[in-house]
Amino acid sequence: MTSTLSSDSDPFADPSGVEGLVDTLNVGRNASLTLGTDSLIVLDEGFTTREPTNCCGLIPSKAKTTKAIPFFNVLWAQLSEFDITIHYAHPTSKDVVRVAFVNYTVEKLNRKHANAWISKLLGRAYGESQRNKRIKVLVNPFGGNGSAQRWYIRDVEPIFAAARCDVDVEPTQFKGHAIEIAEKLDPDAYDVIASCSGDGLPHEVFNGLGRKRDARKALSKVAVVQLPCGTGNAMSWNLNGTGSNSMAALCIVKGIRTPLDLISITQGDRRTLSFLSQSVGIVAESDLGTENLRWMGSARFTYGFLVRLLRQTLYPCDLAVKVDIPDKAAIREHYRTESGNHASVADCRETLITQEVDGLSHSREDDGLPSLKYGSINDDLPTGWNLVPYDKLGNFYSGNMAYMAADANFFPAALPNDGHLDLVTVNGDISRSSAIQSLLAIEKGTFFDMPHVKYRKISGYRIIPKGQRDGYISIDGERVPFGPFQAEVHRGLGTVLSRSGHVYEAKGVSSQGGYSDSG
Repeated sequence: MTSTLSSDSDPFADPSGVEGLVDTLNVGRNASLTLGTDSLIVLDEGFTTREPTNCCGLIPSKAKTTKAIPFFNVLWAQLSEFDITIHYAHPTSKDVVRVAFVNYTVEKLNRKHANAWISKLLGRAYGESQRNKRIKVLVNPFGGNGSAQRWYIRDVEPIFAAARCDVDVEPTQFKGHAIEIAEKLDPDAYDVIASCSGDGLPHEVFNGLGRKRDARKALSKVAVVQLPCGTGNAMSWNLNGTGSNSMAALCIVKGIRTPLDLISITQGDRRTLSFLSQSVGIVAESDLGTENLRWMGSARFTYGFLVRLLRQTLYPCDLAVKVDIPDKAAIREHYRTESGNHASVADCRETLITQEVDGLSHSREDDGLPSLKYGSINDDLPTGWNLVPYDKLGNFYSGNMAYMAADANFFPAALPNDGHLDLVTVNGDISRSSAIQSLLAIEKGTFFDMPHVKYRKISGYRIIPKGQRDGYISIDGERVPFGPFQAEVHRGLGTVLSRSGHVYEAKGVSSQGGYSDSG
């Protein structure tokens, strides 16, 4: 979403096409500010410098008198008594931005035009995104090997401040503390809950909001986001396309409210919400079974995967699935259609309410969580579901987002609110070479097309592990008791902030085969 100027276009053109609107503000005798196609163009003769590598700077070099600031990077602009100040996020490297500003004197006679110009600039800079967001920040003091607090102060706080966000920071004190905080949160007091952590804290936040008496209202009003301070940081990669705290902060400031499917997980007498994934088999073991190797970073997952791969480990189970789209060709077409549907969040919410009424599962906004139309794990198998023995299961992986880590686009057909989970199953008795090819294919973007990878769009399932007294089940990267559980999708129940407002920042699947750029 970050804009760059094209050499083939006029940077000073007004994309609105509305005549009579002056997009240039003269600031002083030798400088001007112009609203270009996708950037703020700063023209200033004072930018002229001598090239230090050119004969010690003694010979004047070609002058550069313009600076282009993408609208996405503009944080705020304001007019004081004598001057105008524009704060923006300046890239200091590929993955880092820092707050910078330009400041110019504005003549008294020009103030009326300056105010109108600032209003138009901020309109371009924020577009569909809400300004002056009210953000509750939760900092996991153990995140980032104990660096989360320092990273927040250095990378995030200045960006939120420059964007004039209203921020309330609270460190979490213990595991599960974010659940308590979110449960007690007034949904009318905040627009965003930002977790400075890995994916565990957003999981707790969704579940805390889900415990409220007005859970549906809270989950629709308060957007849940991540400031990446963990190992995988899948939420940030999917919504922001980055694992950088400063870039994520900028994306949150400019984020567009986006409905997100949430999944009810019932196990025993407990009901929890999942936003990311559920796994049984080699993926769950490779993640949860390598906690003692956290010092390896994301490489511990690859190590754990290869160890279990060489053993050709099987994870037998009985499985029942509510399949909605059964084959890859139909999934490609579904993705193409849905990813091109860029409806506003209000339109999305209205569509979701209409669909719930038609499906007889509607409840008022002030109610708690939606009823379970498929029942719980303790109920009889839903009508039309068949429990099938799966004795050679190697991997059961169900995803609600595309990226599970920075380079792990396991679910390229996943969409934020299409009402489906993406389910991948792979037999455990495939050859070791095929399994290794699968691991490599994830980074190459060819995993979806592999013939031994079964990929389906589903709206619910029941899985009953068997043949093991103990093992690993992962829900959003968190370990849960090893035993039967059932999942059911609730379309658009949650809310997040994303760059596009309708797709993830991952390569999706095209209708012709292979992956395609989303957005």
